[in-house]
Amino acid sequence: MRLPFPLLAISDRYTVPEGDLNPWLRSLAAHGVSACQLREKDLDDRELFERAVAARQDFPHPNTLWINGRADVALAAQADGIHLPADALSPAAIRERFGDRLGIGVSTHTIEEVERATEEGADYATFGPIFATPSKAAFGSPLGLEALARAATIGLPLLALGGITSERFEELASAGARGAAGIRLFSDPAQLQATAEAARRVFGDRPLEEAPS
Repeated sequence: MRLPFPLLAISDRYTVPEGDLNPWLRSLAAHGVSACQLREKDLDDRELFERAVAARQDFPHPNTLWINGRADVALAAQADGIHLPADALSPAAIRERFGDRLGIGVSTHTIEEVERATEEGADYATFGPIFATPSKAAFGSPLGLEALARAATIGLPLLALGGITSERFEELASAGARGAAGIRLFSDPAQLQATAEAARRVFGDRPLEEAPS
């Protein structure tokens, strides 16, 4: 399993013009943001599948496409993996059913969730919110860099989430993050290339087995 992303862009069609994710996906690919999680939770099954198929066309290999919470849609759309909410089925259950056909990421918000994701065989986890962000304000105070550093010692590759900007990449890397994930981080097309270049410079871009634990 390759961790090809110092960056993971998370989709939100309400933040793009006319709700059309396809130009946004093409822009990600063109500017070097090589991983995207399709996270459109309110869609019915058919529309989610259709958008996943279109996303795969606009975000082709070697970019990696992750589908939020739906292994069946990920496989049918030829995506690379599934990203599981913290309270979803365990990575172990997904792996038992689908083998190595899908990579598995997990959302985590506590040290205990990172430990569980590690034990259950996840390939990576997002961890956050690290910094204050309006979308997570209802869930309490941000976790902070100290919690990120403790979680990183567990050994699972972590992508920092929540209030992330490219100016914070250095401190995230110093705390042990392998990269960063977010929605607003990728909302400005004019900044995508600079963001991708900064992430590669700070976090690197290499096979998971060669990355330090």
